[in-house]
Amino acid sequence: MSSSASRSRRPATASATGQLRIIGGTWRSRRLQFPEVPGLRPTPDRVRETLFNWLAAQVPAARVLDPFAGSGALLLEALSRGAGHALALELSPQAASALRDNLALLRAEDAEVRQVDALQHLVQASAEPFDLVFLDPPFHRDLLLPACQLLEQRGWLTSDAWIYTESERAPSSLGLPAHWHLHREKHAGQVHYALWQRRPPQA
Repeated sequence: MSSSASRSRRPATASATGQLRIIGGTWRSRRLQFPEVPGLRPTPDRVRETLFNWLAAQVPAARVLDPFAGSGALLLEALSRGAGHALALELSPQAASALRDNLALLRAEDAEVRQVDALQHLVQASAEPFDLVFLDPPFHRDLLLPACQLLEQRGWLTSDAWIYTESERAPSSLGLPAHWHLHREKHAGQVHYALWQRRPPQA
């Protein structure tokens, strides 16, 4: 956990008006607050439940990256279900602060929150790759494909990493790397969500 989160033991910030529920694992049924920030839309419970059913065997001990963390719903769910380490990137100061506070409240010692622009941060080479990545960027800002390209180019992914995407368009139209194999996909309303598995590119 980041040092700022370690020092904090207070509830989420006073501006927090939304609420999310962790649906499985150690913190099952815990309810946490998050701030209402433009573009922040936590992944709904039923979508999270489906996703983590798909990922049941991949989450324990995994290194998890959430570049557009927002409320932290996906990252918190992964930690609750046994992820080994988690890194959240979040541009909004209010959302990053609330997520740090919630991690401190849960005594999640293997998580870190960095208040940064995701694409600018992903340009840097990763010191250690991640097994599982959640990509749920704000819609209609063309952030998903550039994020995927940087994950590939800058060493953020293990050779067989799993990548979850949420988008306003069907997975087949996203233009993601050819060696990311679509494992499962569904849609809820106008939101398309999909799980991909990376396989090393052919030489």
